[in-house]
Amino acid sequence: MTSTTVSGTPLVRIDGLTKIYGKTTVVDGLNLTVAEGEFVSLLGPSGCGKTTTLQMIGGFVRPDGGRIDLGGQDLTAMPANKRGLGMVFQSYALFPHMTAAQNVSYGLEVRNVGRAERQERVEKALALVGLAQYGGRYPRQMSGGQQQRVALARALVIEPRVLLLDEPLSNLDASLREEMQVELRRIQQQTGTTTILVTHDQTEAMALSDRIVLMRGGKIEQVGAPEEVYSRPDTRFVANFLGKTNLFAATATDGQIVLKDQSWAAPTGAAGPVTVAVRPEKVSVADAGLPARVTNRTFQGGLWLLEFDTPEGPVLMQRQNIGARPPATGEAVHLTWQADDMHLIADEATA
Repeated sequence: MTSTTVSGTPLVRIDGLTKIYGKTTVVDGLNLTVAEGEFVSLLGPSGCGKTTTLQMIGGFVRPDGGRIDLGGQDLTAMPANKRGLGMVFQSYALFPHMTAAQNVSYGLEVRNVGRAERQERVEKALALVGLAQYGGRYPRQMSGGQQQRVALARALVIEPRVLLLDEPLSNLDASLREEMQVELRRIQQQTGTTTILVTHDQTEAMALSDRIVLMRGGKIEQVGAPEEVYSRPDTRFVANFLGKTNLFAATATDGQIVLKDQSWAAPTGAAGPVTVAVRPEKVSVADAGLPARVTNRTFQGGLWLLEFDTPEGPVLMQRQNIGARPPATGEAVHLTWQADDMHLIADEATA
């Protein structure tokens, strides 16, 4: 498994974090370090423990074991309102009877910040999220995207050491979600705020994160930069969860990966039966290779997604829409890929 620690100045250290409900261990001895200024996403299917982990960091759920450390201070038993963390909830949780400016100002008032400083910081926070002219509006007068920005400004105005985001974009439509992903990353990079995001959306995690923490069954399955986790998945679960992939049962022998009558150079140390992962965008049509027949074509704007029937089972291929039409349904072709495009994976995590 990829290391759960990072280079740079560690800010958040989580050691052996555990949460049990009844007979179910929801978070199971989780270890993770987050560096100062880093954007980390907790990614995984429903029930994997990612939201419970975030809630324990935020102080909303008490751990049954382990330690949460922020800059050398033990937060594990500290109340949520004493931790100095910013939180954006899935529902935004804005006060409906307050204007946008009043919502953003609330956390400063609780902290007894003077009026003049409050006003200045609220104005800067609203400008940061692109709502400088909307301070007088109530949540009911704003779109979902605008409400999300207010919630973000409210979390950032207190200048938190860590910003916690619980599925903040899940209530937005697809186009607005993409727009807000760009805005959220811009704001995070501009402020330099250490950020931990919970999401079930693989595309969102890859677009926003410095590192992805992929969780399964209360444990970490793999940690790494988005391109690393995508290109070099540790396990079958990671390969299947983070985008589409093709998995082949092959044999490593004499420095070669052999699949039917095709062979590629094998990674060092590979021997015996292996599982090979090849991403669909790495597959191409060739004069020789794995025999295949097109069973379906799906037009996706900038891409064609092609499905093939082969002696090794179904195979997916993504092809850029560059003008030339892809093979027709029913057409017989051959498929191939480069040795560097193959990655050997395990069926289960090793830790």
